[in-house]
Amino acid sequence: MDVIGTPQPPTGLRRLLWRLPIGLYRMRLGFLFGHRLMLLTHTGRVTGRPRRAVIEVVERDPARGVYIAASGFGTRSDWYRNVLARPEATIEVAGRTLPVTATPIPRAEGADLMARYGMRHPRAAVRLCRIMGFAVDGSEADFRAVGERIPFVRFVRRA
Repeated sequence: MDVIGTPQPPTGLRRLLWRLPIGLYRMRLGFLFGHRLMLLTHTGRVTGRPRRAVIEVVERDPARGVYIAASGFGTRSDWYRNVLARPEATIEVAGRTLPVTATPIPRAEGADLMARYGMRHPRAAVRLCRIMGFAVDGSEADFRAVGERIPFVRFVRRA
C-alpha cells in the first residue's frame, strides 16, 4: 500500500455533490441506498445544532442494531469529531430510523473490518481507498494496512 496523499474533506462543488444523497433521504428516498449507505444525524460539537452526513456502512448486524462506518477523511471529518464529542445520534438505513450511540473502534479491529470489507466488495474498496489517498493492489494485506490508518465508529442502537 502506498499513500498517494492526505485527502482533504471536499469543498465547493465537490462538497455539494457529496451532500446530494442527504436530499434524497429528506425526500424519503433513502431506501434506494439499501444497507450500503446511512444517513447520520448528529449534534454539532460547536453549534449544538443537528448536522447530517451520508456515510457508507462497512459492516452491520441489524438484529443487534449495530452499524459500523469508517471516516474516510480521517479524524478531520466533522461528523467523526462531532460523534466523539456527542455520541448520541440517529441513523437512517434501509428505510429504518434508529437512535444510536457512537463509539470509536480500536485500530486493530479497524484493520480486520477493512480487510473483510475489501474481500466482500473488492472494486468498491479499491475505489474508496483511492479517494482516501491510498494506492492498494486489492490484497487483504493492503486493506488491513488502510484499516489501521483510518478511524472506524460503531453505532449501537439505544434501548
